[in-house]
Amino acid sequence: MFEAHFQSFDDRSERGESAARLKALRAELARRGLDGFVVPRADRYQNEYVPPSAERLAWLTGFTGSAGVAIVLAERAAIFVDGRYQVQVGEEVDTALFAVEHLVERPPSAWIEANLKAGQKLGYSPWLHTVDGAELLAKACAAAGASLVPVADNPLDAIWSGRPAAPHGAVVLHDLRYAGEGAQEKIARVAAELKKSAADALVASDPHAVSWLFNIRGSDIPHTPVVLAFAIVPQDGRPALYVDSRKLSNDVRNRLEQLASVRAPDDFERDLAALGKDKRAVRLDSALCPDAIARLVSDSGGKIQRGADPIAPMKAIKNAAEIAGARAAQLRDGAAVTRFLAWFDREAPAGRLTEIDAVEALESFRRDTGLLKDVSFPTIAGAGPDGAIVHYRVSRKSNRRIAPGELFLIDSGGQYEDGTTDITRTVAVGAPSSEARERFTLVLKGHIAIARAVFPDGTSGAQLDSFARQFLWRAGLDFDHGTGHGVGSYLSVHEGPGRISKLGSYPLKRGMILSNEPGYYRTGAYGIRIENLVLVGEASAGPGAEKPLNAFETLTLAPIDRCLIEPAMMTGEEIAWLDAYHTRVREALAQLVDEATRSWLVAATAPLAAG
Repeated sequence: MFEAHFQSFDDRSERGESAARLKALRAELARRGLDGFVVPRADRYQNEYVPPSAERLAWLTGFTGSAGVAIVLAERAAIFVDGRYQVQVGEEVDTALFAVEHLVERPPSAWIEANLKAGQKLGYSPWLHTVDGAELLAKACAAAGASLVPVADNPLDAIWSGRPAAPHGAVVLHDLRYAGEGAQEKIARVAAELKKSAADALVASDPHAVSWLFNIRGSDIPHTPVVLAFAIVPQDGRPALYVDSRKLSNDVRNRLEQLASVRAPDDFERDLAALGKDKRAVRLDSALCPDAIARLVSDSGGKIQRGADPIAPMKAIKNAAEIAGARAAQLRDGAAVTRFLAWFDREAPAGRLTEIDAVEALESFRRDTGLLKDVSFPTIAGAGPDGAIVHYRVSRKSNRRIAPGELFLIDSGGQYEDGTTDITRTVAVGAPSSEARERFTLVLKGHIAIARAVFPDGTSGAQLDSFARQFLWRAGLDFDHGTGHGVGSYLSVHEGPGRISKLGSYPLKRGMILSNEPGYYRTGAYGIRIENLVLVGEASAGPGAEKPLNAFETLTLAPIDRCLIEPAMMTGEEIAWLDAYHTRVREALAQLVDEATRSWLVAATAPLAAG
């Protein structure tokens, strides 16, 4: 029917291998004189998505989610995941080998204090833990009378036969018409920030920051077009970019050398130590930077200046070219998603479609644009009870037929040179139950509350998060994930520092693009999520206003399933917002889709009062 090019459906969990691998790891730890080891889901760059060569947690435990950590002791082991993965971890991990713990409610630090014995040594790789994270581990070990021991080479790598090679994706230059600002100007802005804090140099350890700063993109990790590279940006002088030369064509190298000293990755540790020997003040973000980097500087005599990565907010606040690109990408992507929704509405009621069929079809409609570079993450396509697994990833083993009477949740996105998209729609296959309509409407009301919010400049995401939950809370319901995350510009679909969540302390600033995605999940039955991307912009202040105000512009364009809405639960203002949104969707997309889809679109975006 269709074919997916950018995602596979292989069952990636190797749960059946865990017992032998766990035994081998324990033997290796004993050989090294270690009583335990911490295995995070991380690479040297602290990426959300990591290359296959860094999938150590999945290799050991079978867990394939994007966030988690395991701790292995001689007699017991545990894996820690957050609320998104509570169902998935039980399916992928042998719980006879690994006790499952909640990453937030009982974090690794608490488990260490309770399980480590006095005098024991817990090993960790400083490259795979942030400075802050390593300090938490050390504090927990000290509380137990034990010690945290850094290891130069990861013991998992010593026992991992057939480990994939490190990636060598080609580096490409990101066109100025999409970037909107030259790399030289960006570097000057960073240097100016360093002068303010009296730092001699910044270590850019986040590949998203490095890729943004030098206007480069790559293919080193799935679905996120970053270059795996480090950089050192001095207050004065030329920056240094540490990147594998095999990734560079002669033309790209020449262009980059006009901006920076292009150096081999092996030079990075030596140059960090040299900064230390010269007693330099080196700024790094302790929440993002690997502990190994801080150790290399401080152990050589340098001063670590802790501070938020100055590149992160620069990158998060989109310039005019990036905003224009985002709007163009959303329009293109919205037409593809709408073609999919119309196709799904025709095909699904027959009961022949599977979750994989839906994923392949949606990717195919996006590829038909001719501009799709990749999907922005593996599509989440959950029918019935699979929809209740927040980060469900369909495999050939789990693939479920989409049955009439079920809800179907599909969360997906595309990577285009002019923008990154992320959209979730929940649709009814046939007639939905009254409970499904009620709970969908509660989620929709929260979504609309965020979309309509007007808030003083400087408001944080945490201050807005409850707007999305208030209607669910009144019914004794909630969802165990954030309401929204930042989104990059042809970069990561998950971008800081702005987010809408209980922990979102950073002020939301004009030019940021975030998601608006409240949900509800009934385990074993169905999931509901409605997600659009929104742009923070200026709101008009009325007479007497004493503060500048901001509001959201909804960027995503695709119908929301009217069949799942209970109009009697909606206020007049909420209905007006939905009808205005659907009018905008219809007018924007009608000329971009085929005639059959256009007819479907007209009905799908009719005023709610029209039934």
